[in-house]
Amino acid sequence: MSIPFPSDAWVKALKDVVNSDADYAQAAQNWEADVIFHVEPDSLLPKPMLMYVDLWHGQCRDAYEVASLDDKKAAFVLAAPASVLIRIIQGKLDPMQAMITRQLKVHGSMVYMMKNVPTVLKFVKCASKVDSEFPVAQ
Repeated sequence: MSIPFPSDAWVKALKDVVNSDADYAQAAQNWEADVIFHVEPDSLLPKPMLMYVDLWHGQCRDAYEVASLDDKKAAFVLAAPASVLIRIIQGKLDPMQAMITRQLKVHGSMVYMMKNVPTVLKFVKCASKVDSEFPVAQ
């Protein structure tokens, strides 16, 4: 059964995929940062959504919806409209290109992110493996 993106159930399913993916575990063995995905409203999503993932040495220690950026601090906040994040997850938009062109805004150490490109790409690959139901334009 497909899981609606974005949602608490979706980010929890992502945690399960990350924790069962040997390629991600290998690529991310030195990654030490948590991330909040700020899904901004657009024609596909009427209200914003925040999803937190705690990534540590190739594992996802926790993942859940966050009510507000004031409720949880993270090393990175990645912000983009829902349509951009969906294109990244579907493999239609390269995540690094999205960062460079500011379609995906990075709040946190861009140097750390750029030093860990393989980890970022493996994480996106994990996101693409979640059986996702994406919103459609109204």
